[in-house]
Amino acid sequence: MIEIHELTKRYRSTQAVDDLTFTIQPGRVTAFIGPNGAGKSTTFRILLGLDRPDRGRALIDGRPYVQLDHPVRRVGALLDANAAHPGRSARNHLLCIAQAAGISTTRVAEVLELTGLNDAANRRVGTYSLGMRQRLGIAAALLGDPAVLLLDEPVNSLDPEGVRWIRRLLRELADDGRTVFVSSHLMSELQLVADHLIVIGRGRLVADTTLAEFTADGRSLEDAYLDLTDDATQYRTGRTN
Repeated sequence: MIEIHELTKRYRSTQAVDDLTFTIQPGRVTAFIGPNGAGKSTTFRILLGLDRPDRGRALIDGRPYVQLDHPVRRVGALLDANAAHPGRSARNHLLCIAQAAGISTTRVAEVLELTGLNDAANRRVGTYSLGMRQRLGIAAALLGDPAVLLLDEPVNSLDPEGVRWIRRLLRELADDGRTVFVSSHLMSELQLVADHLIVIGRGRLVADTTLAEFTADGRSLEDAYLDLTDDATQYRTGRTN
């Protein structure tokens, strides 16, 4: 389970997260949505111990990430698909993570197969397409067979087969009782897989509800979301007549 309680973080003049409180339950896919600059990435970074909050708590199974035993086995995360060194092969990249975390090398073979990278496992990451790098980032997140997953835009750059695969994977992970917390701007995809929604805008909680309740009036997730967050959108394109 993930618990965010009164989380607050400011970067100089920017209030990234503002008194944010919510809980993410296991056994369901929870979508984390909001306009650009809403505070989603900051929340993820604080959850993973990469940033410190000014106030509040971000807990995974009742503890901060840095206090977890074997955190790579407890929490899988995808924040940046370009994190792997371009000169390493995908297999070597995963083997290094596995060795540092005390994970069996057989698990490396399993996630390469699971993510469809087995045939390209010995190629340098620098030769990978964006979609292949995304698959490698997901493989790294799954490496420890974690009970909690934090995935930031997991379908970015994936082809249609990859998008469908991610959709099935998220559903299977949640049905297996895991905590799945996923951020994405692709509302049509989230509508197909999400059980619960956490909506934020300008660092504050806007909605904490089920997908069914959010779209109960028959509108699409995208339309309901845009109406709800209209006042929280900081960056707008010019409108045409």
